Amino acid sequence: MATNERLSKANKPAEDAMKLHPFYRGKMQTLPRCTVRNMDDFAIWYTPGVAAPCKAIKENKDLVYDYTCKWNTVAVVSDGTRVLGLGDIGPEAAMPVMEGKALLFKYLGGVDAVPICLDTKDPDEFIQTVKYLQPSFGGINLEDISSPKCFYILDRLRNEMEIPVWHDDQQGTAAVTLAALINALKLVGKKMDEVKMAMIGAGAANVCIAKVLIKAGVTAGNIYMTDVDGILNPGRTELKDSKELWELCTTTNAEGRTGGNAEAIKGTDVVIALSAPGPGIINKEWISTMADEAIVFACANPVPEIWPWEAKEAGARIVVTGRSDFPNQVNNSLGFPAIFRGALDVRAKTITDEMCIAAAYALANFAEEKGLLRDDYLLPTMEDWEAFPREAAAVGVKAVEQGVARIERSYEDLYDTAVKTILEAQEMTQLLMREGYIAKVPK
Repeated sequence: MATNERLSKANKPAEDAMKLHPFYRGKMQTLPRCTVRNMDDFAIWYTPGVAAPCKAIKENKDLVYDYTCKWNTVAVVSDGTRVLGLGDIGPEAAMPVMEGKALLFKYLGGVDAVPICLDTKDPDEFIQTVKYLQPSFGGINLEDISSPKCFYILDRLRNEMEIPVWHDDQQGTAAVTLAALINALKLVGKKMDEVKMAMIGAGAANVCIAKVLIKAGVTAGNIYMTDVDGILNPGRTELKDSKELWELCTTTNAEGRTGGNAEAIKGTDVVIALSAPGPGIINKEWISTMADEAIVFACANPVPEIWPWEAKEAGARIVVTGRSDFPNQVNNSLGFPAIFRGALDVRAKTITDEMCIAAAYALANFAEEKGLLRDDYLLPTMEDWEAFPREAAAVGVKAVEQGVARIERSYEDLYDTAVKTILEAQEMTQLLMREGYIAKVPK
């Protein structure tokens, strides 16, 4: 395929989005879960009958999970300060992304999600507002918050709230990246604890990925991470004010490399880039200096740091991006719907790194067990819906093992629940389309 054809194909989703977003006037709506046989039913669902469950919950707060939608409802919360590759575009402009996230939650995980964009850039105001929402939600998905305040917000909320709070740009990206790396290393015959790895970009995503990869078995000293000023190392004392970055300065880069992206990439087995939208952020010449059987993650959105075909031409064997229109998409949509499904189904109090790692192995094992694993198919796609219940069950079981679940359930029980809930969500959407309540896409 010629370069112009590739670029035209890459631009098509944006063109369609501008036509269909105003056509549908949003992507989500509210529908009832209960029956309404006639108007008398409102005496059950509202006054006077509703007073009985209200009194029961007052006596036992945990009954809110049994009597209301809290058990299956997540808030998708952002301040719009770091949206995709678009930067600080504000809360209103962030709404299409948060609403899209809510759609993915429902269709892929059977999770009801509410997009909430807050009109504040103050991290303490953000934290307090999210804490006020706690009674109404079973979990909080933080999204598109600028670094470094995203670390502060996540840490405080995880410590101060009784429901799982997760930052998808950190934990979600880390889980799915780990899953792809597990299978890429299988294909090239290299070991997690032996590979050398360049990490291009030191924002929230890559910092969390590094943390999770190290916990999963990557040797910290074999990681060479760069920010805009070069490779992280103990000489970068200006980073002491950032707890996360200074920790990486002192634990990674055992060779003491200095320089920029080119020096970080040279001789490595793996590049994981989540930096600025490309192309041209990573040069072909740098890829050609990598070790044999090189693996390249170019995951900036909406445009990767290097086009996949350029990385291949430079010698990379396996190339990963964050886009659905290229092979090997590492997309958080493979992670967060099922991870929250599992967390919600055991009423987890938090989502730990170990729960994310369990999800990663469930995703990786699915591709291998199905006999699908190959250079251009590292992970299931969103169409492989059977992967999501496996992932959810693995997460729920790990939560129980770690003592962060309010209720104990078996793998089989969690798997069956996830299958039922996810299929119901997908079949409901198809029913609304067949009956015309969701209009057909215009020609």
